[in-house]
Amino acid sequence: MLSTLMAFLGACTLIAASPGPGTVLIIKQSLQSKRSGFLTVLGNETGVFIWSVVAAFGLTALLAASQVAYDVMRMVGAIVLVTFGVQALRQARRKKAGEAGAGEAWEVPKRSDWASYRVGLLSNIANPKAAIFAISFLPQFVPAGAPELPTMVLLGAIWAVYEVGYYGLYVWFVSRMKTFLSRAGVRRRLEQISGGVLVALGARMALES
Repeated sequence: MLSTLMAFLGACTLIAASPGPGTVLIIKQSLQSKRSGFLTVLGNETGVFIWSVVAAFGLTALLAASQVAYDVMRMVGAIVLVTFGVQALRQARRKKAGEAGAGEAWEVPKRSDWASYRVGLLSNIANPKAAIFAISFLPQFVPAGAPELPTMVLLGAIWAVYEVGYYGLYVWFVSRMKTFLSRAGVRRRLEQISGGVLVALGARMALES
């Protein structure tokens, strides 16, 4: 059982280390504040756990089998990512047109806790790949003879909690670099990069078959 758990955590590390929309949004929200970044992490991992439970009940198999359902979710996910990306690009553009110089501090707009949490939750829940991946990933680590449903739910909880700690390091690192990253010129460039990446990821999700 211990060897299975270690292998599972190793796989979780590789998954978390793979760059994706969730990573981009966590870093972007961490630029707002440490609290905003951590709440985005919690939202993202809530989505991970939800898909794990759904996979444990076998419901994501229906999504995998239905091209129409998958395509609908794929388009919703693409719209979510493009929306977040456009918001970042517009914010960077507004700041560029403002009075702040490159060396001045970036004035951070206040964001509610729910808004930060919702960003992470929506980016995960609206991603059909997350659903399909959960049902293909978790069963591999169910020990022989173990009850499948409760074991997969437990593995999903471990997966989510582990990634909270992993992505929490991203939030911590960004907060440590806050003085440098808060400069208007630097922050504007980061918003442009993150916005462009999110739009590109959304477009790729919309166009893929």
